[in-house]
Amino acid sequence: MKAENIMAYCLSKHKACETYPFGDVPICYKLNNKIFAQLYPYEQDYKITLKCTAEMGFFYRQMYPDIVVRGYHCPPIQQPYWNTIYLKDFPVDELLNMIDLAYETVLHSFSKKIQNEILSDK
Repeated sequence: MKAENIMAYCLSKHKACETYPFGDVPICYKLNNKIFAQLYPYEQDYKITLKCTAEMGFFYRQMYPDIVVRGYHCPPIQQPYWNTIYLKDFPVDELLNMIDLAYETVLHSFSKKIQNEILSDK
């Protein structure tokens, strides 16, 4: 999947925004100021880091060893909650599912009140 398509998909999420808090890369996608995806769009290092639950993170690392790894940039305590996916030849449907999971994981990290505020003007 091309970087442009990933960027468009992340931005299609309700109230998602694109930010550059660390410079040109990674390109970050946030919901209510919390990152759910970090895209590294350069061909020589084409990858995305996505938020996940510890259980799903482990599941994907087992399903795609050496392609899906713990969030490489995170301190060890946070690594179970982030997966880095090397995107060359990665299945598109699976990537879209993982982006959906990242978005939902961040959404559900907020209180019910904040979730309702985010979802209220769908």
